[in-house]
Amino acid sequence: MPELPEVETVARGVNRRVRGDRIVQAWFGKRPQTFKTPPSRQAKGLAGRTILAVHRTGKHIVFELGAEASAAAPDAQWIVHLGMTGRLLVATPDAPVAPHTHARIDLASGNELRFVDPRRFGRLEFRNLRGKGDAAFEAPGAEPLTIGAVAFAELFSQRKMPIKAALLNQSLLAGVGNIYADESLFQAGIRPRRRSNRLNAAELERLRLALRQILLHAIRLGGSSVSDYVDAEGESGFFQLEHCVYQRTGEPCRRCQTPIRRIELAGRGTHYCPICQR
Repeated sequence: MPELPEVETVARGVNRRVRGDRIVQAWFGKRPQTFKTPPSRQAKGLAGRTILAVHRTGKHIVFELGAEASAAAPDAQWIVHLGMTGRLLVATPDAPVAPHTHARIDLASGNELRFVDPRRFGRLEFRNLRGKGDAAFEAPGAEPLTIGAVAFAELFSQRKMPIKAALLNQSLLAGVGNIYADESLFQAGIRPRRRSNRLNAAELERLRLALRQILLHAIRLGGSSVSDYVDAEGESGFFQLEHCVYQRTGEPCRRCQTPIRRIELAGRGTHYCPICQR
């Protein structure tokens, strides 16, 4: 599943290509799993609106929409969750339409936005913010790139669950998934099974800084293409080339040469170094 760096990369790429463009019309497929808002309502709500900005909130891509480009504030939002295999692409109308394309958004510039999702775990949602309409979208957890030391410690210091499971809890931190939990715990030298409430203040701060560093570096490299993730232009990321533990079971640790181990934790494959992480 695309995590924070991948979603951030896609959102930035889409924003760069479509910000200020106007939506002419929208076509949606008939697979109900894909839609949090009925397709007919999405098509009606999107038509004629201008894309004011595109940004990431947690693991979601949020389109801020207005009646015109000069609008002071958005009056609607289109929200895209990529799920396990979702792709949000900016394409020309003559580009081949990929199988499992569930949405095509025609833009005044002549480009198209396309949502492709073979496994259909992604979600598309429209929110009308006018008057007594829908509330603006907010992620359920804190933003890991900006959370401070005190707030981070408060999130985890009283929880008895393993720290890896806590990092994956989207109601605590929004956007962190399996790859970056594993990599950040390695960077911080903390074993994934350690109980959150057993970590001292220094360890929690080390983890907060490691998580932020790993996420920012992954964004710079365009995310991790370990499955079928690509950015808004169909290009793969490069951070997978720098993974220290994730999916490196049995390979030598990049620091101490000890074979990387894999365990099941919180229902997820979890990778760590038994020497470097304590």
